[in-house]
Amino acid sequence: MGNCSKTLKNPNQNHIPDTNSNTHISDQFHRKTALSDVINSSPSPSSSPSDKAHRTTAHSDVINSSPSPASLPSDKVHRKTAKSDVINLSPSPLSSDKVHRKTAESDVSNLSPSPAAPPVVRLYGSLTNPNTSYIRFALNHKPVTLIFIPSETPDFGFETPVIQYGSDVISGSPVTILRYLDAKFPKPVLLSEWSAGTENIPVVVRATVLQHKSLLWHVERMVRWGEDLAARGGRARGDPVMGSARMEVKKYGKSYSQLLEVLLEHAQMEEKIVFPVLEREDRGLSKSVTEEHARDLPLMNGIKEDIKTIIVLDSGSSSCQDMLFSLSTRIKSLQENCKQHFEEEERGVLPLMEAVELTQGQQERLLEQSLDVMPSTHSHLLKFFMEGLLPHEAMHYLDLITRCTDKDRAGSIYRFLVE
Repeated sequence: MGNCSKTLKNPNQNHIPDTNSNTHISDQFHRKTALSDVINSSPSPSSSPSDKAHRTTAHSDVINSSPSPASLPSDKVHRKTAKSDVINLSPSPLSSDKVHRKTAESDVSNLSPSPAAPPVVRLYGSLTNPNTSYIRFALNHKPVTLIFIPSETPDFGFETPVIQYGSDVISGSPVTILRYLDAKFPKPVLLSEWSAGTENIPVVVRATVLQHKSLLWHVERMVRWGEDLAARGGRARGDPVMGSARMEVKKYGKSYSQLLEVLLEHAQMEEKIVFPVLEREDRGLSKSVTEEHARDLPLMNGIKEDIKTIIVLDSGSSSCQDMLFSLSTRIKSLQENCKQHFEEEERGVLPLMEAVELTQGQQERLLEQSLDVMPSTHSHLLKFFMEGLLPHEAMHYLDLITRCTDKDRAGSIYRFLVE
């Protein structure tokens, strides 16, 4: 790896946690479980208060430029002349003063500054290099304008991807570049102290817990959306992005189908990869959680059928309202089942993986096998999956993939995030 051409002064080693997902973003669903509390030791990032720009306008100065009554002599001179009426015919100097004041006021109103453009960061790198896609994905979380320049030849003398910000030219490992980005643009944080307290937790368990977090976030989003649909009784929201009432229900159905596919792949991964390891050590350890997978299938399929029925009903009709209420109730039941199920796994089942005493190589092979069992989640649904994670959690999930698979496969997975 090349070295940074510009040394950072006092890089921010202790990243300030954030309590709000950037953008992005959306309420995060937080669970307090024994295992997830250890893994997610840092609180979610919070958005920084925006700086207020104070401008002093010329309005008060212009108003105050007119003569004050106090400046007039206290004794008034009264002149009696027959031509006093002629005097009143001369134009008042105050009329021109008013014109000047109005002009100055309009000029001041036109001087309000436009919002500052975000800083520009350029990224140079090969399209086939997984580190390039990794850094592109990281930069998408920062408040910057990213200009990507594909390049198959060394840029600025470096073989690795290079970022350029102002006069700074930075290259090196992905961690080096992320550390630089966190120092220059602190929020949202991309690096966190994930390693603290997690050394003995197998990587496949860390990945499983992150999958739980993303799935719960998406279920929570579907619950809120379903409640909103039911409250409106099938009437359109009035949002052009959502379209008509029927178009919105179709969008809801698409999101639920994506969630359902990830849920099913996740359950298969546990049943085929994680639980068999425990069963070899002590038969029956994972029996209850495996049975719960089968228990929720009718509920998940019922939600899918409800959505299909609502799409063909007349929007706003009584039958449509009844079905929307039923849909909202079912999706809440799924949320409660998922919360209970994931907590049971993280408290009573997954921690037992530490007792198996797998080598690092065995752990990484298990995680690679989990990618095989979850092909959609790690290809066309990867963006959807990552939406449910905080930026530093998403980067850690990519780090786990990097550890367990070869360069070519990691590159093909990461490209789904940026293309």
